[in-house]
Amino acid sequence: MSTDTTSGTDTTSGTDTTSGTDTTPGTGTTAVTVPPPAPGGPALDVAALRAATPGMRHAHHMNAAGSALPSAATLAAVTDHLRLESLLGGYEAAEALADRTEAVYHSAARLIGAAPQDIALMDSASTAWQRALGALRLKAGDRVLASPSTYVSSALHLLEMRDSHGIVLEVLPADAGGQVDLGALETALREPAALVTVAHVPTSSGLVEPVAAVGELAARAGVPLLLDATQSLGQLPVDVEEMRCGIVVATGRKFLRGPRGTGLLYVDRELRERARPAAPDVRGAQWSSAYRYEVVPGARRYETWESSHALRLGLGTALDEALGLGVARIRDHVTELAERLRAGLSDVPGIRRTDPSAAASGIVTFLREDEDPRRTVRDLRATGFRLTTVPASHGQWDLGRRGLERVARASLHVYNSEDDVDALVAALTARERRRRGGGTATPGPAISGAAADAPVSAVEPAPASATPSEPPYDPAAVSRPAPARPTGPVGDRADVIVIGAGIHGSSAAWQLAARGASVIHLDRFPAGHTEGSSHGRTRMIRRAYPAEVWDGLVDTAYSAWDELELAAGQRLVTTTGGLYARAVDAPGTLRGPGCENVDHTRAAELFPGLRLCEGFTAVHDPAAGVIDAQASLTALAALGRGHGVDRRDGRTVLAWQRDGEGVRVHTDQGALHADRLVVCAGPWTGELLPAFAGPLSVVRIVNVHLGSSRRHLLEPPLLGAFSVDVPDVGLLYGIPAFGGAGVKIGLDHGPPEDPSTTAGPVTEAERDRLLGLASRFLPAADGPVEETITCRYTMAPNNRFAVGRLPGEERVFVAAACSGHGFKFGPALGAALADLAEGKERPDLDFLSPAAMGITDGPGPGATR
Repeated sequence: MSTDTTSGTDTTSGTDTTSGTDTTPGTGTTAVTVPPPAPGGPALDVAALRAATPGMRHAHHMNAAGSALPSAATLAAVTDHLRLESLLGGYEAAEALADRTEAVYHSAARLIGAAPQDIALMDSASTAWQRALGALRLKAGDRVLASPSTYVSSALHLLEMRDSHGIVLEVLPADAGGQVDLGALETALREPAALVTVAHVPTSSGLVEPVAAVGELAARAGVPLLLDATQSLGQLPVDVEEMRCGIVVATGRKFLRGPRGTGLLYVDRELRERARPAAPDVRGAQWSSAYRYEVVPGARRYETWESSHALRLGLGTALDEALGLGVARIRDHVTELAERLRAGLSDVPGIRRTDPSAAASGIVTFLREDEDPRRTVRDLRATGFRLTTVPASHGQWDLGRRGLERVARASLHVYNSEDDVDALVAALTARERRRRGGGTATPGPAISGAAADAPVSAVEPAPASATPSEPPYDPAAVSRPAPARPTGPVGDRADVIVIGAGIHGSSAAWQLAARGASVIHLDRFPAGHTEGSSHGRTRMIRRAYPAEVWDGLVDTAYSAWDELELAAGQRLVTTTGGLYARAVDAPGTLRGPGCENVDHTRAAELFPGLRLCEGFTAVHDPAAGVIDAQASLTALAALGRGHGVDRRDGRTVLAWQRDGEGVRVHTDQGALHADRLVVCAGPWTGELLPAFAGPLSVVRIVNVHLGSSRRHLLEPPLLGAFSVDVPDVGLLYGIPAFGGAGVKIGLDHGPPEDPSTTAGPVTEAERDRLLGLASRFLPAADGPVEETITCRYTMAPNNRFAVGRLPGEERVFVAAACSGHGFKFGPALGAALADLAEGKERPDLDFLSPAAMGITDGPGPGATR
């Protein structure tokens, strides 16, 4: 269970809310002119946008239509104002930043081609809809013409007004492409109507409604158009003049990338003259005498006094970012990705696209045959993809009309790339292959472990095991022939015997079997034991290493985890970022691709849950994360069984010897024979390979999981993987609260321990030492000790590994002495051992060869020739 150790803002202000005319200093009543978007132009810098979006460290986020990921700048705008409120008070903080709040109206107006006085800030699109519709004072007999793309909350409001106010609700038909039927609308407008409403993009598909044509027909008939731009604003151009809109409602949390709890309302001047709020508020009206009040002239008459100024400032930042990128460029990017995804889905057996032919937005919907979309999305989330489903109850006039009970929905944004799209197609393809009984077609790109999904509430993990009729997909088998079904060992003979069922032995056994070898897999303890180095809940993975010689192997490790996740059909790696701290004057440090040095102030911004004092510096590794160790071992065991591995737990190996062209392994239950032997025995390596007994040492390691009354401070993203080299104490390492367990901490060295004895429980002194360090560096870890764990590190000189062929033995291979940081390399070293056992050279591992550790020819006295 060893844990790895080693934008500019427009500040124009001043809308007059008390005079009798709409005036904004510097603008009057003239709408802000937005030039028409030019197609093409420079492509977005997706890498920079991803780097500025903290959430992209955790998953392939494809749910912008639900709630897009905000940028770090948007997050900072919100949190900075909340801090100011804590210092000054809410009213005083609002006064201090009144100009910045005022600028939000100007940014919103620029985005839709309106004037600032036409804009009201709301807490949601639904609130905006209700306030605007209430102001129209619809009465019995008034006709409302609604598109079939209407969102559920809007439809429910209209149905209630039909029942309570007697309005006449008419749902327009759709044409063959799925858009509102313009001919039917033109016919319906020959009779008096009070309102036309259309959703620019529905929640249930990638459809784009012909809003300008709808607006032209409505304007010609003298009927106001209410546009629901909830799913379009931020990804598609919206121009209220061109579209002839009287009312526009939108939310901040979707394609605008603003905070949840924000929204926009636009009402044009002419409509405001006859549309008074049904429930005026002190924000939008002035109580002028005992029985008289006047509403303010602009759209702010629809606002209410109480609102979150912090969220509004976050919305302003998001609006400015969208304006800076240019909506036309955003549109080009997301629609191109969506078309790539639709094309990719068309090639996946068993997948049915459900977007209508008029789909032209960043939303893509689909179904898997004979499967509830909730299961599809659940399994995708477990492998690092954030998608969602849309039920017919959210779009009865669309999905219900088309006979679709529910669809899976992916929605793309500026921080998504072609790699995200291809990874999703590859994941669906691989899952379909497993579902249909395997296959060897070349898969798409592997899922990126660096974007693996953070824990998803109410989502069960995908099953780790597979039945013989549904073997798991194995990327390693793509380029080499494999038997039609696992053959397995015959009696007590196999192609390969693997000793040790920790991470390295389990990875090697799976890889060998997946390549067609028969494998007997031995471990001296029952499954799930806690005597070695691979048990426990979690491990750390990182790119930060002390020397460049490790970089290639680290890259291989990340790729190997991607392959294992794809084969297992579940997420095993969660990216959290990492901080690795030491005293400013301490020698040595970590470094690595994508890593940067930060001071203690920046470290506190990155991980507020970790407290470093002024005398510390740190290396920030954004690719670092957490491995689900328990799930990984379970998945490897299941994958091995699926390929015919004969796992024999509770079988102690006494000795081994050469046996003609193979090896004979003597166990406490008889002898076994194989062509090759792979030894991954952890602390017991010295017993089986006595040449290692001298260089290796076994030490006791203690971990504790701690609870907290402020658990969010110990979870990602407020805390990630970390270590602190504490002067005169040692290296404190930790893994954030994860998977229901509290934050995990330990020290990376301990006293020598004899692996032939049972590891004793954590002592009170060991626990108290860690609690003292937690109080110093993790102030939020104030809860009880939830769990204590002991394990064993097998240490090698210079904290290196020994991986390769045993000197003097052509048929014996070893992975040993991983010095407390080997779990992250498990799948990579398993594949390397399989390569070596097949006779392939691995020069990239020469720096870790047993010979480099000083191991010489010959097995020694613990084994027989």
